[in-house]
Amino acid sequence: MTAFAPDSLVLNRKLPLWYQVSQSLRASILGRTPDASLRLPTEEQLAAHYGVSVLTMRQALKELEEEGLISRHRRRGTFIEPGARRSTPRRLLGSIDAIVAQQSGEATTVLGHGTEPVPGELAEYFPDLTEIVAYRRLRRDGESGEPTNWAENAVLPELAAAIDPADLERWPMTKVLRDVVGVRISRITDTVEARLADPETAALLQVPLLSPILHYTGVTYDADGRVVDVARIRYRGDRFSFTVTVEAQ
Repeated sequence: MTAFAPDSLVLNRKLPLWYQVSQSLRASILGRTPDASLRLPTEEQLAAHYGVSVLTMRQALKELEEEGLISRHRRRGTFIEPGARRSTPRRLLGSIDAIVAQQSGEATTVLGHGTEPVPGELAEYFPDLTEIVAYRRLRRDGESGEPTNWAENAVLPELAAAIDPADLERWPMTKVLRDVVGVRISRITDTVEARLADPETAALLQVPLLSPILHYTGVTYDADGRVVDVARIRYRGDRFSFTVTVEAQ
């Protein structure tokens, strides 16, 4: 069994530190390897790892404890709950690590990938290209095996050459682009809208044709302002809700 190792985090001082830390630690918990220890490092070790105060770390851990992802025991330490499931509501607060956390922790199958013409609805994002590399993935609940959402990613061909599809069964595309390929992500623009399930979505998510789904579009930009990835994710309407929190400056 290997020691649990949380991912690194670049803090954004414009957002609550406890929130960013909780999102990053959540992603690490949900994306951990099967042989990772369930014991978390101490509060002091985690605070030093993230570069925050112990009080901030405690607030982040409290958030995860309230969600049922961890349990804290006096004198024994803090432990990951083995059967913990991520709650279905999504709360977004303007953090790249929040996006990674929201997409982590489900059993993912890569349905296929390959080069194809730029879809008409994505032409505005890739005006100078005729082809992109598309990845299709199906995510299932880790316990029940029930399909929860399926995703399509349209990625710049030069970046796709450095992507191992096996990594997409472990991590979200955002994490692969940032931490494996080395893309300097500057921002992600999210859009969520209600749609009706088309035949492909109905079949993959095992829902009736034309039943309500949540359609998420995430456009990822690099530090030069280029669109490097457009994610389109279809969520089962009976399994998810999205909450966006706006913080006063």
